[in-house]
Amino acid sequence: MKLKSREIRQQLLCVLADGEFHSGETLAQTLNLSRTAIAGHINQLIDWGLDVFKVKGKGYKLNRPLILLDEKKITGQFTQPAYGEVSVIQVIESTNTELKNTDRVRANGDTIVAEIQTAGRGRHGRQWLAPVGGSLTFSMYWRFNDGYQGMAGLSLLVGIAICRALKTCGLDEARLKWPNDVYLFGKKLAGVLIEVEGQIGAPADCIIGIGLNVVVPPHEFEVGQPHIDMSQALGPDIDRNDVAACIIEQLWQMLPDFTQRGFEPYIDEWQHLDWFADRTVVVKSGDKRISGINRGIDASGALLLETADGITRFHGGEVSLRAN
Repeated sequence: MKLKSREIRQQLLCVLADGEFHSGETLAQTLNLSRTAIAGHINQLIDWGLDVFKVKGKGYKLNRPLILLDEKKITGQFTQPAYGEVSVIQVIESTNTELKNTDRVRANGDTIVAEIQTAGRGRHGRQWLAPVGGSLTFSMYWRFNDGYQGMAGLSLLVGIAICRALKTCGLDEARLKWPNDVYLFGKKLAGVLIEVEGQIGAPADCIIGIGLNVVVPPHEFEVGQPHIDMSQALGPDIDRNDVAACIIEQLWQMLPDFTQRGFEPYIDEWQHLDWFADRTVVVKSGDKRISGINRGIDASGALLLETADGITRFHGGEVSLRAN
């Protein structure tokens, strides 16, 4: 049976992950393809961010071995019964898009983890860039029977869950930037993308997308803003499977409680983690820029900005925040 392009690239990734040289001839024989076809698929992997050396007479080799994402390794780390199913798809357009597929039978907690996203998205439709083997990108499904009103503060709760999980992994310094980012030492470590389907007054189907930098050297990968990775605090020997398991399980523990009680019980914890607490910031809303002092959040997750006119509330999805 002829393999599809995605399957071929998945197999190539698995072979190259050992960090050793593999000749084009051997790869061609293994996959029953021409050497020219192998070269084309390798070039596509390079375009997606895989760092491959090509040496005449030796073949292809990654710049470093990769511990690939693995369903069994992730699920084997769980300390409690699984709330949903975890699937690892090595090459995919977007984990959010895959979970939004209406042909899928979805249950709360179902999660898709990707090694490579070819069309990953961030907030406001921006492209989400993630280097192969150096990042963790996944999406989780959750249904809110109370609809949109039951989701107030969700992105902030997810940020807390990430910080809790990272602390379990030995990273105590992670902090939050309203409304969707996790920071480390003042630079972006992770981002959250919430996408919702549903009508007002009806249950809402929610996709929680998370992108986390694990081993992403700043000089090798440009994302348009100061960023950092876990390795700069913990060293390079980080198994992304362990990190994924910690975050997924933390969300499974927190989301049922959030569904029942809302965000209010988590306000104090979020404000303790707020990197911009009581600092002068600039909030961008459309073409407007409003300067003030960050006074935290309210029970709905709205940002409280103190200006000369008093306290103004800003809700997620319509503003971005920068230090002044």
